[in-house]
Amino acid sequence: MASLTPISQSQSLFNKNQFKLPPILGSDFFPKKFSFSFLRMNSGVPTNAAAVAGVVSATTAEKAKKRYPGEAKGFVEEMRFVAMKLHTRDQAKEGEKEVKEPQEGPVAKWEPTVDGYLKFLVDSKLVYDTLEGIVEKAPFPFYAEFRNTGLERSERLAKDLEWFKEQGYAIPEPSAPGVTYAEYLKELSEKDPQAFICHFYNIYFAHSAGGRMIGKKVAEMILDKKELEFYKWDGELPQLLQNVREKLNKVAESWTREEKNHCLEETEKSFKHSGEILRLILS
Repeated sequence: MASLTPISQSQSLFNKNQFKLPPILGSDFFPKKFSFSFLRMNSGVPTNAAAVAGVVSATTAEKAKKRYPGEAKGFVEEMRFVAMKLHTRDQAKEGEKEVKEPQEGPVAKWEPTVDGYLKFLVDSKLVYDTLEGIVEKAPFPFYAEFRNTGLERSERLAKDLEWFKEQGYAIPEPSAPGVTYAEYLKELSEKDPQAFICHFYNIYFAHSAGGRMIGKKVAEMILDKKELEFYKWDGELPQLLQNVREKLNKVAESWTREEKNHCLEETEKSFKHSGEILRLILS
């Protein structure tokens, strides 16, 4: 086995020989962090395990930061980034999901029915009733921050269903997708607040964006372009969304990185449940 020269001696020899890099292997050849450490050694500045550990730690921290797109803008931006990835390319330019279900294809190619749309509205109302009831009860105190945000949809949906009833349509009972989702939200809200907030965000914010577009297209196809109350808000919608965005960011400031990641991981389940309700429009 080759002998190991003590660090102090090797440092001395290094300085005495005034070792220099050949031109072809100048500092630009090496990664910046490597070049920086190497030059410190060459200039005679002592290095130690703590300094090396510091460089490794900084590098690790830098890589960790890169894992959470949008983090610098607040946690809502992290949630938005993850949600966009779960859209198809037709739904969002950042989308990565392949079209597998009819409701994931272009809305222009849908074949909605009034009966199916009524099922969608009824199940949606059950979900919003549940969300708004949870926020009002606030099993976790910070839920109260999201009362009376202006995004609430339950009363609006009640007006729409009354209008359909006046037109002679029978209002169905909630179906399995809505009932299942409502029960899941109740369960999460009592034991898993981070996961619940993921659903809260995705339900309200998705409806304000893609949901509005879908509502407009469906109305053109089967409702003679009637604009339902479901797609109307009191006040300026961008400002209402911004107010809620700020509240969500504030709440998430007290969460650990693990809790934030847990919230993000719940996004796929949110899309799954919402997608099953959306599919009712085509039934």
